[in-house]
Amino acid sequence: MVSLKELKTQFLEYIEIERGRSLKTVENYDHYLSVFLEFLKQDNPSDVNAETIRQFRLWLNRKLTGNNKTDKSETLSKKTQNYYLIALRAFLKYLARQEIKTLPAERIELAKVNERSLDLITQTELKRLLESPKGTDLKSLRDRAILELLFSTGLRVSELCSLTRDLDLRSDEFSIRGKGGKVRVVFLSEEAKKHLRNYLSARKDMSDALFVHTGNEVKKEEVGHLTKRTIERIVKQYAVKAGISKKVTPHTMRHLFATDLLSNGADIRSVQALLGHSSIITTQIYTHVTDKHLRDIHKRFHNKN
Repeated sequence: MVSLKELKTQFLEYIEIERGRSLKTVENYDHYLSVFLEFLKQDNPSDVNAETIRQFRLWLNRKLTGNNKTDKSETLSKKTQNYYLIALRAFLKYLARQEIKTLPAERIELAKVNERSLDLITQTELKRLLESPKGTDLKSLRDRAILELLFSTGLRVSELCSLTRDLDLRSDEFSIRGKGGKVRVVFLSEEAKKHLRNYLSARKDMSDALFVHTGNEVKKEEVGHLTKRTIERIVKQYAVKAGISKKVTPHTMRHLFATDLLSNGADIRSVQALLGHSSIITTQIYTHVTDKHLRDIHKRFHNKN
């Protein structure tokens, strides 16, 4: 009988090579499954049963984080607990495909979590944010192009960082490889294309990266792709400059992209495809925005006679 530890190694290799998962995802799954196997203290797949899962869930629910083991408020969040369960379900599905007898993955239900609230900014605030890089210097041109591109495409910040300067601005669209190696098409607005052209025409360096460090940000010989942290700092800087009190991140721009589409009549399946979500469940966090939009319509137009 192949041990659970050996099967875990095979599973991690499978999701990396066959499923094209990122190394970060593989690393996370390795951590979650290692914690489970350490808790289980058994190495036979048949030892994974309803009772051991019940005990593991109790252990997760009571597990404390940080160094202060007396603070009961520092238990794992339901969302974090679900990360362990999602990894475990994926592992059990893999075992079932290998015809190894163990607990069926569907027997593991995820913990109920509070619905995510989206702390969005208004259209007026968005306009101020997009227009806040006002200079004609390279940094201002770059930063305006970054903000416009984020709102036009709904790109993840990691996807934005990976772009190269050979982007074809004669076209309204381009392909991007997202999570899990999945390729999707995103679209450029005329405003985004205009500011990208302005920025690229001012570039004097030879770097292949679309967005690079400028001026005093980094030594000249280190010019290259901006990091996720740098993009986050740029967005935060202009949100403050625009007088926006809410926290604004590159992911906020992605939220704004999605809610703008839905509020203007786009269907949720199309928005799912544009965002690159593998599951419609992930996209459904945005339906509350359109629900609010419908409530506003109802208040404005219902029973006005």
